[in-house]
Amino acid sequence: MEYIAIPAAAFIASVLSFYSGFGLGTLLMPVLALFFPLPAAIAATAVVHGSNNLFKIMLVGLKADRDLVLKFGLPAIAAAAAGAWALHAFTALSGGASFSYVLLGKTAVITPLKLLLALLMLGFAAMDIHPALKAVKFDRKYLPVGGLLSGFFGGLSGHQGALRSAFLVKTDVTPEAFVATNAVIGFMVDCARLGIYAYTIFLLGDAGGAAGFPAGVAAVSVAASVAGVVIGLKFLHKVTISLIQAITAAMLGAIAVFLGAGLI
Repeated sequence: MEYIAIPAAAFIASVLSFYSGFGLGTLLMPVLALFFPLPAAIAATAVVHGSNNLFKIMLVGLKADRDLVLKFGLPAIAAAAAGAWALHAFTALSGGASFSYVLLGKTAVITPLKLLLALLMLGFAAMDIHPALKAVKFDRKYLPVGGLLSGFFGGLSGHQGALRSAFLVKTDVTPEAFVATNAVIGFMVDCARLGIYAYTIFLLGDAGGAAGFPAGVAAVSVAASVAGVVIGLKFLHKVTISLIQAITAAMLGAIAVFLGAGLI
């Protein structure tokens, strides 16, 4: 069953995330977590996410904004490593404050981290749709702060793309540069956290060690996500930055609601 459900989710999420710059990891990780322990699910998602971004770079990477990559991406790398270590620490503690309830047979778990992320996402979503806030642009001097925030939460929970896109869409870039810059920075963060995941899973034994890592499912899902990139690229020339803002706001809001409710 996992060889059907997970690659299908990877393909759909890849198409949806091509323009928004996020969503692949957010949508794919919960599906993986239905079949595998959470640390293994997050690590496998990072493999698919990294491969997806690498393929995007091969196709449109030359259009990335170098200034955004350096000012946003470098702080994100360091923060992603810290976030990945925090995930290992939380795994080792096997606890933390939470509230759970059952909805339609599924147990939903709400944690302080999920609530914090949900509030951040809702705030950025409002900035993309509210008339008084939609025209607001982020000064590039604040890019390192955005990099630190998105990188840390990316390493901790895999939700790096949402905050990254919320910042980058406000920096006056073209749709092509937005997609390319997102891919380059996302790949940089993925490389940083994959190194930590490899150490904590394969050497420290999180989630059952190497035997618990779903390598086969990850490989098939990588192929499915690459197919999604091909579909997205086909229509990139028809997309405007205003449409990207609308897609980003819709996905931010939807993910925030599900995350805050403990459903993902």
